[in-house]
Amino acid sequence: MYCGSCLRDNTLAAALLRQGIDVQLIPTYTPIRTDQENVSLDRVFLNGGSIYLQQRFPRISRLPFVESIVNQSWLVRLLSRNSASMHPRHLGELTVSMLSGTDGNQKRAIEKLVAWLHESEQPDLINFSNVLIGGCIPAIRDAMNVPILVTLQGDDIFLDRLDSPYRKQALEAIGRLLPKIDGFVVFSQFYAERMAEYLGIDISRFHVVPLGIDVTPFQKSLQAAGQTPKERPPTIGYLARVCEAKGLHLLVDAYLLLREMQGTENVQLRIAGWLGAEDRSYAESQFARVRAVVNNQADPYVGELDLDGKVRFLSNLDLFSVPSPYREPKGLYVLEALAAGVPVVQPNHGAFPELLGQTGGGRLVRPGDTQDLAKSLYELLRQPEVCRQIGDEAQKRVHQHFNADTAAVATLEVYRQYILSSD
Repeated sequence: MYCGSCLRDNTLAAALLRQGIDVQLIPTYTPIRTDQENVSLDRVFLNGGSIYLQQRFPRISRLPFVESIVNQSWLVRLLSRNSASMHPRHLGELTVSMLSGTDGNQKRAIEKLVAWLHESEQPDLINFSNVLIGGCIPAIRDAMNVPILVTLQGDDIFLDRLDSPYRKQALEAIGRLLPKIDGFVVFSQFYAERMAEYLGIDISRFHVVPLGIDVTPFQKSLQAAGQTPKERPPTIGYLARVCEAKGLHLLVDAYLLLREMQGTENVQLRIAGWLGAEDRSYAESQFARVRAVVNNQADPYVGELDLDGKVRFLSNLDLFSVPSPYREPKGLYVLEALAAGVPVVQPNHGAFPELLGQTGGGRLVRPGDTQDLAKSLYELLRQPEVCRQIGDEAQKRVHQHFNADTAAVATLEVYRQYILSSD
């Protein structure tokens, strides 16, 4: 699937490269998938198939011909097609082993990564995209003296879904890594405070940088801001992974309430995003609820979208909502909707209050309250001029302050602090 963390990391690396910075974006477990130019290294370290074999069948994995087979790029790509379906409850033992670094079953793979970094790349700084892949940090520290940062962007969500006793063991392993990490990068003050408490880290070790997206594909919609939209029924959109964790059922509940209100009887709901096999039954039940009230109108689910499809999809919406029940650490999809000039209605928790406070891009509602969600959607739809003005103003702010280059400059400033202090 298009992973939000991969999209963000690739966008940042591309922006840093444009600014003349020597950056290597190194895939871990599987190749990354992005809807824009992929600037990552064409090599996967700690590839998922290999480390899984090392965990489940350590003796077999040591055979040279086995390792050469599982490291074939075509096989890694084939296996990665189903990687998003691996629920954390199935990965507890492997997570703890990976966090244990060279004391775990993946020792050989970690030693290869460290040797490559030390001998071939010799970086001035290393930024891990999450702490869950940080088991190799002590080995890196032993091999080279460079600053190490960790970007936190949903680690707690994964950890909280691990079965006992693996969650406790994983947190203990992370605790042993913390003294080896110089600093942490997050995208909201909420998440800095959340993870400082969650991991027992002093808040002074956190750096809040703006979340950034490549706004170039949305330039046409920016130029069209303020124009009268084409005649069509009012349309609400959802663009995220299609699953219960993202709150699709809550949006459908609110949509059904909205259809019963005066003046919004013909409102449409469009749903887009990656749908995995394990969520198919849940998703189909939600699609069926929508179909039951729209008669012969177009199917609500439009599938997974590439970049052009995403821009077209968002540009044909009046409102956007992904009412995530969990406290979202990023909210990349909110920025994308606002970049297209579409106001959003989001739960009043996680990173959303800060995003909407900085952009003025919509309304906040009580988390999990579908009546409050329906009410806010209704009020905005019944005031199309106000709705359009909110979208236009937020769009300008996102293009100016949340673009990829602005985010890269802020992130590079954090990097420089550590590089200069280590010289």
